Amino acid sequence: MSERSPRGVFQEGAIPCQPGISCKESTLVGTQPGAELRNPKLDLEGALIARDRVGIQDFVLLDAFTSENAFLDNLRKRFTEDLIYTYIGTLLVSVNPYKELDIYSRKQMDYYMGVNFFELPPHIYALADNAYHTMLTEYNNHFILISGESGAGKTEASKKILQYYAVSCPSSAILDTVRDRMLMSNPVLEAFGNAKTLKNDNSSRFGKYMDIQFDSEGEAVGGHILSYLLEKSRVVHQNHGERNFHVFYQLVEGGDEDLLRQLGLEKNCQHYRYLAQGECSTVSSINDKNDWKTMRNALAVVDFDKSDIEHLFGIIASVLHLGNVHFEPDVFGNATLLGHAELRWVSKLLSVNVQVLQEALTFRKIEAKSDEVLSPFSVDNANYARDALAKAIYGRTFNWLVNRINQSLENQDSSRKTVIGLLDIYGFEVFHLNSFEQFCINYCNEKLQQLFIQLTLKAEQEEYEAEGIGWEPVQFFNNKIICDLVEEKHRGIIAVLDEECLRPGDATDITFLEKLEEKMEHHPHFVTHMLADKSTRRTLERGDFRLLHYAGEVTYCVVGFIDKNNDLLYRNIKEVMHNSKNSIVRECFPSTETESRRRPETVATQFKNSLQKLADILMAKEAWYVRCLKSNETKKSGHFDDMLVRHQVKYLGLMEHLRVRRAGFAYRRRYEVFLKRYKPLCPETWPHWRGVPADGVAILVEHLGYKPDEYKMGRTKIFIRHPRTLFATEDAYERCKHELASKIQAKYKGYRTRGEFKKQKEAATKIENCWRGAQARKERERRAWAVKVIKKFIKGYMTRGEAKTTDNSEYLAFVRQNYLNRLKQNLPKTVLDKTTWQTPPPVLTETSEILRVLHYRLMVRKYVRGITPQRKAQLTLKGITSAIFKGKKDSYPASVAVPFVETRIAEDDINIRALQMIKQERIKYSVPVIKYDRKGFKPRPRQLIFTQAAVHLVEEAKLKQRVPYNALKGVTCSNLGDCIMIFHVSCDDPKQKGDMIMECDHLFEALTKLSVITNKQDSIKVQQGSIKFEMQGGKEGFVDFSTGQERMCYKEKNGHLMVVSPRIRAR
Repeated sequence: MSERSPRGVFQEGAIPCQPGISCKESTLVGTQPGAELRNPKLDLEGALIARDRVGIQDFVLLDAFTSENAFLDNLRKRFTEDLIYTYIGTLLVSVNPYKELDIYSRKQMDYYMGVNFFELPPHIYALADNAYHTMLTEYNNHFILISGESGAGKTEASKKILQYYAVSCPSSAILDTVRDRMLMSNPVLEAFGNAKTLKNDNSSRFGKYMDIQFDSEGEAVGGHILSYLLEKSRVVHQNHGERNFHVFYQLVEGGDEDLLRQLGLEKNCQHYRYLAQGECSTVSSINDKNDWKTMRNALAVVDFDKSDIEHLFGIIASVLHLGNVHFEPDVFGNATLLGHAELRWVSKLLSVNVQVLQEALTFRKIEAKSDEVLSPFSVDNANYARDALAKAIYGRTFNWLVNRINQSLENQDSSRKTVIGLLDIYGFEVFHLNSFEQFCINYCNEKLQQLFIQLTLKAEQEEYEAEGIGWEPVQFFNNKIICDLVEEKHRGIIAVLDEECLRPGDATDITFLEKLEEKMEHHPHFVTHMLADKSTRRTLERGDFRLLHYAGEVTYCVVGFIDKNNDLLYRNIKEVMHNSKNSIVRECFPSTETESRRRPETVATQFKNSLQKLADILMAKEAWYVRCLKSNETKKSGHFDDMLVRHQVKYLGLMEHLRVRRAGFAYRRRYEVFLKRYKPLCPETWPHWRGVPADGVAILVEHLGYKPDEYKMGRTKIFIRHPRTLFATEDAYERCKHELASKIQAKYKGYRTRGEFKKQKEAATKIENCWRGAQARKERERRAWAVKVIKKFIKGYMTRGEAKTTDNSEYLAFVRQNYLNRLKQNLPKTVLDKTTWQTPPPVLTETSEILRVLHYRLMVRKYVRGITPQRKAQLTLKGITSAIFKGKKDSYPASVAVPFVETRIAEDDINIRALQMIKQERIKYSVPVIKYDRKGFKPRPRQLIFTQAAVHLVEEAKLKQRVPYNALKGVTCSNLGDCIMIFHVSCDDPKQKGDMIMECDHLFEALTKLSVITNKQDSIKVQQGSIKFEMQGGKEGFVDFSTGQERMCYKEKNGHLMVVSPRIRAR
């Protein structure tokens, strides 16, 4: 067994993580769900605090492994954190989140390539990668079984695996073609085999098994597809809220007018009976037009020629026309055709004679010895024949399509190949009304469950035997009794159904049920209305029978069993189809059918035989499993429906599988790996164990106090029975790690310091020698390379001025591309940047100028469009401020980013008496200031108000001073970082007391507003040194300015006002 073998809970040689907690999940605590792996090589068994929050990544390590509630609780925890994948050993459980998750990128694929299975968080890429590498290592065949009910995400899981192989496998031109055909076969098969159901808008209505063939190098070289039990009845009948197969709607909605005219179709699905029954031709989640384009492109990639495509669409259109063929009774009650237009289109598209086709649909040919007699159909019989023909045409065309895809994927190399199979099969189905299709599907699930348990038990038992551990028998439900009930020769349900279909006389669904009651009377898993006790009989109709499957009871209605199992198509209709000139139709109805007198096998028998062949195929391969679950029925993201998930867990047999994996030991690990991780917990094994690893493990577990019944020692591995034992060991290791970290750090620092000098001394000599040699070799190579490049470019340079030739075209292209790339990376970022535009080469001078003009226009347009009226007004004021103060006052740069406001004092904050005195002048701006007395310089808080006519200085209700703008000679402030401003007032008016000295925190804003109101920008001065001010009576005073540690104002001994402002660093 290799390290990637699926056998065993943990892989040998893996760098293990915390049991149940992955590296990614460890980093998820406190991060956004779906965040990328920060360090994919993190120790998987770290971050114990995450265990309770995000659950356990492997159900095998779930302590209460027999409890469904514990199982569901773990699923719910992980689902809440967008962790949709969980392991049961090597089985992958996937819960559909019904939303996009960022876990399928190319970067995520790279993380999982070549990594051991449990080294990273559970992911479908991990399963796909390990299946691939195990196949390469062991050179054997594998398959991946994907199951779940409709809408659980099986088809998407299959796509993700194919996409992963397309990216991770080696590639070449030929291999890329094979890869593309494999990927593009999906849209084709989805169009022809998928349909909208009540549970899923893209439900696969057939089972699919695809073999991907790899050569010895791991390159995908071919593929082969097998299909199972296409739901042909959907062609002629759909329940309310369901649709026919996608391809019909894609053709009608997406086909161009010419194609539809050639096929006789109209762009309206309601005109076709086979499309209108479900009354939901349009679905919000499906874009038929886009899907049509995808499907057409896929057909070309898969190598369908034009003729095949024309014939294929002709057949699809013929089915739609056939559904519109109507019959009415004549006077004798026989079926006659009501209108011939639709039938003529059918005959044209299928290339058959219209009269012969009409006769085949209205008469049955009966052969009596050498004579042939035509027996007319009733209307019911004619309708049956029409629908049977539609189903046969579509079903056989689908099989032809699969065979044609297989031809394009066929590997031409006859040497031995290994394969990985993908089985995307229907899950267990339980509906309100269960019919023949559900019977076949559930029988298929019984067979796969039987195979599943056998393979799982076999894998477990082989590992136990290889390690010399006693195998403990596992108690599980053996569903062989149910499989025999269905498929046993002469006595099984299929045998009874076939017998009833083949016997002469008037066989009906009820006679079939009576035969079942007669033969299955005492079977413990079979009950009918007649065989049931009184309480059970109330839940059964006369035409029902109930089977007790491994996943629970299912009641089937026998109505339609006989017809669906027979799936008869009259011989004369087959002859008409065989004589078609349409190559596909002729191939689908071979002459051997019409010539043979043997009755064809029934549908159930064909399905049973194909299942047996599938089982034989799978038994010869190594198994991997993906179980898909629906989180809720409403397709709502983030909603976890406990009842629904519990039901799926039951019928998918997940608890059964967990019991098998936990039958013996929950955890197993190679001695080397176990000892390497946990040796710090025992003084005898730390820091180095020199002996045999098995002996070291034995000493370690004895020191840890493991009880004899908690573990077993195998040949190469230790087996631990209970997860709690491992978790206790891990918790002890987490505590020990911190102590070891300090010791190791101290030792390492000493070791590194002692060795540093020696290394540097040795390295100096080596580097000197190596550097000289490397430089010489590099110089020689560089010169040789440069000679080639220079020769090439000199030739282009010499002829650059000539017309474009082979000599200079590459040079000119290089010059253009190089210039445009440089220009792209160094475009000016602002309109003011006029210097960084790249200088163009002569050949691009004109182009460069055009681009420069366009680029600046674009930046100007963006800037102008982004300016609001408020912003424009703000910039206008800032421009005025810049004109006055820029380069003059130290504190100006810091004020640039501070926005101006309309006013700093609301009218409500101005005393009402003061407001009444000035309101007629209309207030323009107001701001709080500190006014300094002209004598003594005592600071007094005031309100400075600018009106249309004057400057007002207000104290509470008093108007202390009013200075008309014509009396205001100017305003002076210093060049330092202070906030002092001096208003120079003309003293001609005796009421004026002199100049005003004020301190304003919003100096730039106030003076800018004043300059705008007075329209006297030049009257505001910035002055260095002392500033003189005048007082009433012709007296003068001075304000001195300096810088210091902190801001202050005080009266100096010389009688001047000293203003100290902090130093402002030059910007």
